[in-house]
Amino acid sequence: MSLNTTEFEAVVLASPLVSAVWAEWERLALPECWLVAGCLAQTVWNKHFAFPPEHAISDVDLVYFDLGDVSAEREQHHGERIRAMFTHLPVWIDVKNEARVHLWYEKKFGYPIAPYSSVKDAIGTFPTTATAVGIRPSGSAVEIYAPYGLDDLLNGTIKANKTQITREIFDAKAAKWLHLWPHLKVIPWDEC
Repeated sequence: MSLNTTEFEAVVLASPLVSAVWAEWERLALPECWLVAGCLAQTVWNKHFAFPPEHAISDVDLVYFDLGDVSAEREQHHGERIRAMFTHLPVWIDVKNEARVHLWYEKKFGYPIAPYSSVKDAIGTFPTTATAVGIRPSGSAVEIYAPYGLDDLLNGTIKANKTQITREIFDAKAAKWLHLWPHLKVIPWDEC
């Protein structure tokens, strides 16, 4: 799989899921908003492995950063508002304020994390190098943020980003993805 950045943009923006969100970007009205993670990687894998564009994509992740209101209620309000915009899509639209992740992370995953300083800071901790990626409109262009580059994503390689996750989280994700995209190359935890 050897896509360049331009081809990556073309593949991702051709996705019915991504293009639907992209077309309504201004209406999202979220500060420092990015489309991130799994749906981007999975869209590339679907294209490469000749699966239908929406194969095995269960959600679209929209993240934003708002230190001014880190309440669960505000995040929930944004989620409900945005999901109402996309009821025609066959996936869950997940909306998260990265400024509040540290408030619930320990309860969900069993260990605390430091507060993020931005969405880019959060993307840098995503569980794999292939899914540590975000895109957003920038004028008429596409801004891509991929702190570990795009090579692993574009080459179908799953490698742990050990910044924050545990081996168990990585192994579970890798096993799930390998079942759905059997030609992915998973680098074992100890080799990452």
